[in-house]
Amino acid sequence: MRKNILVVDDSALMRRVECDIINSDSNLEATDYCRDGLEAYEKLKSKSYDGVVLDVNMPRMDGLQLLERLQKEGIKAKVVMVSSYTKKNSDITAAAKERGAIDFVTKPGNIIEAKGDEFKQYFLSVINSAFLRKTTVAPKTATVMPKVGAGKSLGRNKLIALACSTGGPKSLQQVIPSLPRNLDAPMILVQHMPVGFTKPMAERLNELSKVRVKEAEDGEKLEKGCVYVAPGGLHMEVACTPDGGHRIVLNDSIPAIGGLKPCANVTFDSLAKTAYDTVVCVVLTGMGADGTNGILSLARSKNVYVIAQDEESSIVYGMPKAIAETGIVDEIVPLDEVAKTITKNVGVK
Repeated sequence: MRKNILVVDDSALMRRVECDIINSDSNLEATDYCRDGLEAYEKLKSKSYDGVVLDVNMPRMDGLQLLERLQKEGIKAKVVMVSSYTKKNSDITAAAKERGAIDFVTKPGNIIEAKGDEFKQYFLSVINSAFLRKTTVAPKTATVMPKVGAGKSLGRNKLIALACSTGGPKSLQQVIPSLPRNLDAPMILVQHMPVGFTKPMAERLNELSKVRVKEAEDGEKLEKGCVYVAPGGLHMEVACTPDGGHRIVLNDSIPAIGGLKPCANVTFDSLAKTAYDTVVCVVLTGMGADGTNGILSLARSKNVYVIAQDEESSIVYGMPKAIAETGIVDEIVPLDEVAKTITKNVGVK
């Protein structure tokens, strides 16, 4: 049976484009459309949809206001936001993901792009990931190696490397603000987002957190108690400095890997040549398996301690499931225990 999708956009042209793309997929059907958030709210009160494609800027009730209303009234909906690429809209979209939006699509700049094959494939890949994929858990006996409490020595010089994707921005708001100000390690963070969206996310997390959170800059030195977010459109690596420290390297020469830029595997691969005694690897909600190969490769040359989010608290149990199935994971924990587990393993200054 095809998934029934509600399209909400004040532009008749974009509604038609989005509906046509959705209906071109044999697994999807655009069964309803609305011109603004108020119309959508009335439909969602009485009817259930497998997914909602929601514009940000609309009259009467915009996308953010609709999400707030749905959240307040406990109305369940899987929502993918649609937003133009502007600083203002990237801020709004980041806020929307805090309120439960699963993912987002960047609107094309003109009608030619909107009707082009590139946008069609991009649009379908996002909504398929958000609305079609089912979550399954690996057998409990196969997910965790018996290493917890086994006296694993983590050393004194540690780095935290966190990877997440679909559902990440919302989940990060439960993790990063719960970290202590005097965390005894820096954190590098790869969240799959395009150009323009990672900076407002970092700024919002910084406002909510005790630790400092910022979008990473090329060449800056890593400091304990700071979270460095990989910029959208660039791979983030870590390199040693002559004084024994470490610095951020932003790499634009490597193409997108599996459509991902930044890619967590690139980040984890770079850590093999660092001077850290231990890398505490954290994998949260996300589509696919990014990070798994990088962590496995890193473990061949570096002491790693791997924390994965559990299935029940994951919005999409893809990336955590992939790393859990390898057997390398030290702890599988619910989202509300991730920060505590990180802190337990790196300590405070």
